[in-house]
Amino acid sequence: MSVPKIELRIERHGFRLRDREGEEFVAISGVAIDVPAGQFLTIVGPSGCGKTTLLEILAGLAQPTSGSVRIDGQEVRGPSLSRGIVFQQYALLPWRTALANVEFSLEAAGGLSRRERREKALAVLELVGLKGFEDRFPHELSGGMKQRVAIARSLVYEPDILLMDEPFGALDAQTRELLQEELFTLWQRTRTTVVFITHSIDEAIYLGQRVAVMTSRPGRIKALVDVDLPRGDAEADIRSHPDFARYRHEIWDLLRGEVARARTALPPAPTAGGAAQTPRVHATL
Repeated sequence: MSVPKIELRIERHGFRLRDREGEEFVAISGVAIDVPAGQFLTIVGPSGCGKTTLLEILAGLAQPTSGSVRIDGQEVRGPSLSRGIVFQQYALLPWRTALANVEFSLEAAGGLSRRERREKALAVLELVGLKGFEDRFPHELSGGMKQRVAIARSLVYEPDILLMDEPFGALDAQTRELLQEELFTLWQRTRTTVVFITHSIDEAIYLGQRVAVMTSRPGRIKALVDVDLPRGDAEADIRSHPDFARYRHEIWDLLRGEVARARTALPPAPTAGGAAQTPRVHATL
């Protein structure tokens, strides 16, 4: 039996934080997920349930109080270039062009000549649909284009895993749907293992081969829903397929009570003084 690409085990009371009054609380508890190589996993859950924290644990930016994360059978002990990260905030360097922003990742990784860095950066910018915009600065790009640059920057060093935290959350509806389609097409080409956080049930179903539904805090995995939709017709919109509506109804039924519970309890604001918390670094590697 092959080893999963990602093995995530967070035991009961497995990730704790402290609120502003210094009181400890459990943020994530009892999570077990295996992600096969090449799978696109989406995660949905109510606000404050620990989705972003879960992604930070996968990235090696935070450590669980009890439990472990393994990639290819090896325990994760910190960040790595084998895991690309894309957050909702683009985090582009404003004084660098789109091309130079993508090259920055390769500069940090080292090992390539200037010509090689440029060739790789140009190729991945073309892959994400930005050919012809290489010399534009971030302020000259739309929100969707900036997010394409952020995705290109994470893909250029060919990570085994791409971790995405609501990357389309700040975009308008039309741009968001367009980038969903482009990201799915890109994933079909590369077959990179993707873990994608979202608040949108429709987005989770459209992108995910599997959807993980989280409970309200303390966050745990309530259900894993396998998504099987017909994608052979490039011209057809699967969002209008009857099975899409069925999956949406199933996932909303799982989420409805969790969202209501999350609204009745205001989560305490965490501080850096948590017993097992490491400083959070929101930067794209």
